This record gives sequence, C-alpha cells and structure tokens, in this order.
Amino acid sequence: MALRVRSGTLIGLALTCAGASAQAANDVSFSRDVAPILSKNCAQCHGQAAGLGNLDLRSREAALKGGQHGPAIVPGDAASSRLYQQLTGAQKPQMPMGGRLTDQEITVIKNWIDSGAAWDSAVSVTAAASTEHKFTKQQLSYWAFQPVAKPAAPSVKETSLIHNSIDSFVVASLEAKQLKPNPQADKITLLRRAYLDLIGLPPSPEEAQAFLADNSPAAFEKVVDKLLASPQYGERWGRHWLDLARYADSAGFKADETRPNVWRYRDYVIQAFNEDKPYDRFIKEQIAGDEMYPNDPAAKVATGFDRLWPDESNLANPIIMRQEILNDITDTVGSVFMGMTYGCAKCHDHKFDPILQKDYYKLQAFFANIRNDDHASLLTGEQDAAYRKQQAEWESQTRDIRAKMEELLVPARLAKTKDAIGMFPKEAQDAIFMTAAERSPMQWQMYYRSASRLPSDNEVAKSLKGEEKQKYAALKEELSKFDALKPATPPVAEVMMDQGQTAPATHILSKGVYDAPLDEVSPGFLSILDPNPAKVVPPEGLNSSGRRTALANWLTDPKNPLTARVMVNRIWQEHFGTGIVGTSSDFGIMGERPSDPKLLDYLASAFVENGWSIKKMHRLIMLSNTYQQSSANQLEAAKVDPENRVLWRYPRHRLEGEVIRDSMLFTGGELNAKMGGRGVFPQVPPGVSNGSKYLAWQPEADAAEANRRSVYVFVKRNLRYPMFETFDFPDTHESCARRYATVSPTQPLEMMNDELVREWSKALAGRILNDSGLSPEQQVERAFRIVFTRAPRDEERQAVLEFLKQQSAEISARLAKNENVPVPGSIPQGMDPSRAAAFVDFCQALLNSNEFVYVN
Repeated sequence: MALRVRSGTLIGLALTCAGASAQAANDVSFSRDVAPILSKNCAQCHGQAAGLGNLDLRSREAALKGGQHGPAIVPGDAASSRLYQQLTGAQKPQMPMGGRLTDQEITVIKNWIDSGAAWDSAVSVTAAASTEHKFTKQQLSYWAFQPVAKPAAPSVKETSLIHNSIDSFVVASLEAKQLKPNPQADKITLLRRAYLDLIGLPPSPEEAQAFLADNSPAAFEKVVDKLLASPQYGERWGRHWLDLARYADSAGFKADETRPNVWRYRDYVIQAFNEDKPYDRFIKEQIAGDEMYPNDPAAKVATGFDRLWPDESNLANPIIMRQEILNDITDTVGSVFMGMTYGCAKCHDHKFDPILQKDYYKLQAFFANIRNDDHASLLTGEQDAAYRKQQAEWESQTRDIRAKMEELLVPARLAKTKDAIGMFPKEAQDAIFMTAAERSPMQWQMYYRSASRLPSDNEVAKSLKGEEKQKYAALKEELSKFDALKPATPPVAEVMMDQGQTAPATHILSKGVYDAPLDEVSPGFLSILDPNPAKVVPPEGLNSSGRRTALANWLTDPKNPLTARVMVNRIWQEHFGTGIVGTSSDFGIMGERPSDPKLLDYLASAFVENGWSIKKMHRLIMLSNTYQQSSANQLEAAKVDPENRVLWRYPRHRLEGEVIRDSMLFTGGELNAKMGGRGVFPQVPPGVSNGSKYLAWQPEADAAEANRRSVYVFVKRNLRYPMFETFDFPDTHESCARRYATVSPTQPLEMMNDELVREWSKALAGRILNDSGLSPEQQVERAFRIVFTRAPRDEERQAVLEFLKQQSAEISARLAKNENVPVPGSIPQGMDPSRAAAFVDFCQALLNSNEFVYVN
C-alpha cells in the first residue's frame, strides 16, 4: 500500500511522526504559527504581486491562484499542494532556495493546509524586517580593512644586500627562515628583464652594448628611466590595465557587434600611463570624469571604463538589460579598485567576507543614473563653439525641409517601432512611446536601454512606399544641397554619463532578481568601513547627479585602506609574476594572505606619498636588490620555501602572447611603431572565422598595419586572436586580475607551424644574411645577440654551425626535387639558397626557445 502513496505523502508521514510534539491540525493558528514562517522564509521572494515564479503569498486568494506552476495550496490536501511539495523537496527546487525549514515548521504548514488553510486577512505576510548587522571582532580586525600605516624598515644582518627599503623587508623575511637572496643577475639578464617588463620588447644589440660599456653605479637606473620615458611603456603597461577593464572592441554575446569608437578608451589608457597620470586622478576620470573634469576630453573618454560591459543588444527586455549592465559595473568596480568580490553579495550577504547584500546595492546606486553615449563629441572650447554655431546655422536653414521629412517618417516610425519592441514588457513599451516630459527617471532608463532596438531614420525611410517614398527622396535631395554648410563630424567617443540630476530608486533585490525589489538603498560604501550614506552633491552647471563623484572621492581618499594596497600589489604582480597578495582582485577571506603585510603597507604608503605615481613605484621596485637578483635555483631554499613566497630568487615567468608576437616582429625589423587608432586585423590561420558573420575577421590589406603592436590588435570577444588565445589571452567578458601562464603542447606547435611565425623567421634571417661582411660564425652570433641579447657559448656556436651544414644539405636535396622551401625574400647575390633556407630554420628555432619566451 505504501508504495502506491505519493512521495510527498510519504515524506509528510515521516515528518508528522518525527514532529509528534507539533501542533495538531485543529490547533494551528495562521497568525501565530503560519504567518511568521511565511514572512521569515517566503515573503522575501514571494511577498509582492510580481513575486518569483509569479507566486504571491500575501493573501489566500493569491496563494490559491498560485504562480506559473499552478496553485500554491490546495485546501484540505497538503500532499497535492505545490507549497508543501517544494518545502519537503518532493518537487524541485526545494524551498526556500538555499535552505530548508525545520521538520516542525514543515509539519505546521502541512497541518494548516490539511485543516483547510484558514487565512486571517488582517494578518499580513511581509518579509521579515532586517536587523542591523553586527560585525564580529575577527571581521573588524581583518587585515585588509585596517588603516594603512607606514612601517619602519626592519633591521637586518646582511646590510650589503640592501639597495632600498624594499630589500630590508624582504631580507628580514629571508633571515627569519635562515635563507639568503640570490646574487645579482648578470647585466644582460637584468637588461633584458627590464626591457621586457617595462616596454614588452627585447633590447637591441646596440642598446645591450651601451649598457655593458657603462660601468657607473647608476647604469641600470639610467636604463630604467629611459624605458619609463619611452612611449612604448604605455603600450606595455596599458595592456595590463585593459585586462582589468575587460576591454574589447566588440560587444560580445551572439551578434558581437563592433564598437567603432571604443578604441579611444584604449588609447586614453596608454597615454595615461605614458604621462604617469597620478593613479587617484586616473580613478576619478574613469569613474566620474564627465562630472569632475567636464572640459577635459580625455576625462570624458575615460568614462569608457564603465562602457566596456558585454552587451546583448537584441535582448527583449530593457529592464533586465539595465540590471545586467549595473551588475557588471558593480562587480568590476568592486574587484578592480577595491580588490573585493562584491559580486558574491548580489543575492545575499557575502558568505565569507563582511560585505552585506545592501552594500552591493549601495555601490550599485552610484551608477543607477548612468546611460551610454556612443557618439559623444570630444570638441571643447573654441572648436566646440565654432561647431555648434555652424550646426545651428545648418539647422536654421534646413528646418522646413527636415520638418517635412519627419512628417513623412512619423507613421512609418511608429509602425516599425511597435514591431521592433513588440516583445518588450508593457511598462517598457509605455516608456518609449510617452513624451519626454512625462518620463520618470526609471522610464528614461528603459528608453535609453531600448536604443539599440529602435529604428534609425534610414531604416524607417527604407520602409516608405509609393508617393511617400518619392517625396522623401526629393526632400533628401533638396537637403543635400546644404551639405557644404553642415559642419564636419567631430571626433567622437563611447562614454558614460548621467541621464539627469535625479536618479531612479535603487532597491536590494531578492535573490538578485531584477523584478523582486526589497528595501530601497542610497549610494554608500562598505558598511564595515563607513556605514553612513554617501554625501552626494550635484555638480554645478551640469545635468548630472554627482553620485559617481562621491564614489570617486571615497575610492581615492588616502584613508581608504583598500585602493592603494590593491594597486601597488598589481604593480608588484606584473614585475614578479605574483603579487604580495596572490589573489590580486580578492583581498577577502577566501583570497590569499599577503606574504609580507608590512612590505605591502610600506609600498602603499610610499605610493600615496609620491603622489600616486606609478612610474615612481616602478623605480622603487626595479632598483631594489630583490628585483635585480638572479633567478637561479637554491636547493635548500626551495625545500624551505618551494613557492618562493619570500623571494629568495627572482621568479622566472613566461611572457604573454602579445609580447611574444611583438618581440618576433621586432627581431625581424617588421614591427610598425605607429601608435593609436582603430583596432587592426592581422592575418589568421585559414578556417578560423569559418565564414560566419558573427566571427568575421577581415585581415588588413596593408601588411604594415597588420604588423602594429599587439595592443592595437582588434579584440573581438567571440573570436580571440589565435596566437594570443594559445598563450592564455583572457576572456574579455569579465575583468581579468591575473593571466594564467599555462604550458601546453599547442604553444610550441603554434610557434613551429604558424605561417606568420615562419614569415617573421624569414624576416629575421634576411636581416642577418643581408648584413654584408659577416662570416658564418658572425651570422650565428648576430642572431643570438638580436634574439637573446647575448653571444652564443662556444658549444652553442659549434652546434648551430653543424646544424646549418646538415640542414643545408637536406634542403638542397629537397630543392633538387622542386619542393617548396621557405627562403628569405632577399638574400645576397651568390648566396646558396639552401643555406639561406637552413638559416630560416635556425632563426625559427631561436624564436621557439624558452629563453626567448620567458623572463629570466
């Protein structure tokens, strides 16, 4: 008999037996027993008309109506009631989400339904009021939330190892473990390390010779200063920031549309690093440049940081789209500037860190009022005034023509708009069709988020038929007669701005769901650091709320314990491969603890004292003995500290794909040093784009454009450049704090078989072979000096000469059979093509070596 009973009934029987002490069916009170359970556990998600699953549990009538899965309660039959089935887990998902009622509470609900589900209409079921959160002593004393205090450099025994205060902290840690740092690296290794670190290119043989000839104590310091002054520095270090900013030239998702002007943000970042823009100013410009520096075009471009969210322009609900954009910005700002995993508090208080759910939405509230402008003019001052004057003149003289054109477009635009947004929710459609004066701040948000779906004038004009089409064409022709009067299109950027001075309300969202609002929150900061609402003042003379200015000022306040620590840790990470805090965007409980907290605070203090100068931080790090030591292994030290956390040696690490590509182009003399501008499309292997319009990749017709630095290669979210992907280029749909450095079989295969690598090897070989007057031994040495910045050892030279001899013979036999063999495009007259082809193989072997692709 029991086998024929429903599973829900079986569970109910077991629970009833287990809860024998619970109220009997006729002793259950809705107001006393049931309502508190529903309020505490259910009303957060189902306590409004548009509850999750369309289930509203505020009244008996709503519960009887139920949601998308039918009635929530069947009076007199708990086993058939959806509410009871999901509380017991007989139906999935078990409720409440992420938890479970006690057996006694479930029995109360069962007995109440079985007894007829009486409901006292005077008793309201509402989400339980939240109590003020009390942080524990451990949370309040957590290291990342303590004020940054500059510690004194510790005393050490080995003072000869101290170049600056960094070494004092490192050597003190080493001495505590009875370890010693490595001796200083040789000059060539040190020079190559500095070049690859700061500009992402190897030094030329001539630069290496000049450094070797300089025996002054300041020789390396002069190299560091020279590299920091190079425009190539910004191209190298700007790329690190672009990883954090999730920079891409396309929108992502299925269509992955190109963002034609977003490259200006990339160029802004490169220029900011080259200028050594103070980091606090850098933050302010990216968060609120339009509000804080309205007359600076660069600051306007900088707000593109927030514009870099991935975007599904075809989404059928602009309200969801807006919420997803806000979530992306909130998550990114929290991790990039504060090193905190704010995103984990989207649906509930953070499980590990003292980040409350309301903190998530308090941060989000700073951005509640933003919209994107993808055609923002960058003209200012006299240029802008002249442009506006000419535009006004054109508008004045063409007003009647344009009015007649608009009159023809109105009916067609209405029809096409209705068709384009027919799947939108009613409130979103209403917001689009109402007049501008009627829209509330939230309705303006719906309108702006619908922009990608609204038809343009050209699209509407194409839909005209018959006489209207002819009239429009004639008016367009008449309008074109005034083209000479119309001002030229100004340079434009894709930026973020406020839609006005009044922002829509921000609510905590139940389980993070866009249409399940709970308490309203105001802009604010981490409660554990500053529980007070942010002081927001609209900027004078601007149609903006001032919210982002308040956030930018808080982030850059020297008293903020996170901002400086996070950034100096990132700089340290890019020099040593790993940060003092290994999880550079997670300073929380689940992240790594700092290997040397005092060193981290020393660096953070020095950073602020030196005007937030990133270049001064480079100098401090690179002029230390810690940076300049050898990467050689110490067997005993490796036993004590196998992960090298206390830096007894310089950590060897692999270069990124962009640096490998740039260095190959550079060694062959093919690198185009042109800076800035739209993203370029180098050649990709056959079949990569596969004919798909979503993966379209049209290589540059001009080889020189294709050979520009890798930071200018078009970043397509759904099609990463194959060489970069092989070497762990990040997924640009989200912020990347630290790149992986995998070692995989595809990497050497890429370097051996890629057509472009072969071409670059030919260019390198041609560069050397066409250097007249070099003996075979000198040619080998020249290749080593160009690629490795050093001369070959005797055994290497001999091995290469033997290889060239054998390989030339084999290639000669292949040429005799008319086989295709890669030979440099230009070789000296009279040179044996077989030996030239063998030299190409040799050059490719150098480029494919560990010594070339690793920082030693």
